[in-house]
Amino acid sequence: MNSTSHSEVTVNRITVGKTNAHQIIDQVAREEPLEIRIGGKSIAITMRTPGNDRELAAGFLLAEGVVTRPDQIIEIAHCLSGDTSNNGNVLNVFLSPHVEFDLQKLTRHTFASSSCGVCGKATIESLRHTFSPVKDIGNFDLDLLAKLPDRMREAQSGFAQTGGLHAAALFSLEGRLVVLYEDVGRHNAVDKVLGHALMEGKLPLQEHIMLVSGRTSFEMVQKAWAGGISLLASISAPSSLAVELAKEANIVLVGFLRCNTFNLY
Repeated sequence: MNSTSHSEVTVNRITVGKTNAHQIIDQVAREEPLEIRIGGKSIAITMRTPGNDRELAAGFLLAEGVVTRPDQIIEIAHCLSGDTSNNGNVLNVFLSPHVEFDLQKLTRHTFASSSCGVCGKATIESLRHTFSPVKDIGNFDLDLLAKLPDRMREAQSGFAQTGGLHAAALFSLEGRLVVLYEDVGRHNAVDKVLGHALMEGKLPLQEHIMLVSGRTSFEMVQKAWAGGISLLASISAPSSLAVELAKEANIVLVGFLRCNTFNLY
């Protein structure tokens, strides 16, 4: 097994058919753990695709309501240790002394995996006290919306190589691709987008559309809400709690965006 980039790993693959089998070299999505610490204290572990870890951590803290502005983060740095196998997989975040948060409450709710996202989330009632309703998007171009999945797919270089990476893409209301991140975890891809916007001082994102490649869960809507995104779209389905939370947050929720059709929830 050899590394080719942050997002792909080279492996040997045997393709088995009804009458024969043959071996070839293939690319698979890279997956490694990332531990996020605040001031040296562990708060979360997520399985992610290495690359853009600083954005991932910043977006994660934004979605958890820990930070809202870039100046609240002093530094985000990888921890180096004698165990070289862990180098690059532990990230330490140093916050401004003026940032207040409940570390005990945060660590109880922030064990994440690439499949389930952040488990044991706070209720909608508590989120109402954390985030303000998103600004109404008003009218938007339905024909333009239907074109976005193809534009996202064209920019998914990692998916083209492996077929195993989720994507989150941020578009302007005119359909311009602003930024796209890929990750083995769909939640991580969204965190990377939000972290990028936070560190670039571009929040809130009410004049933008976010498109995600996987299903839309409660946690995905929470992250969009934290970023002030007015319209969250997916090529797959939403969950019942995602629909409920989008209504609470005043987010336009779009599902099954494919083949020039989509559902509005």
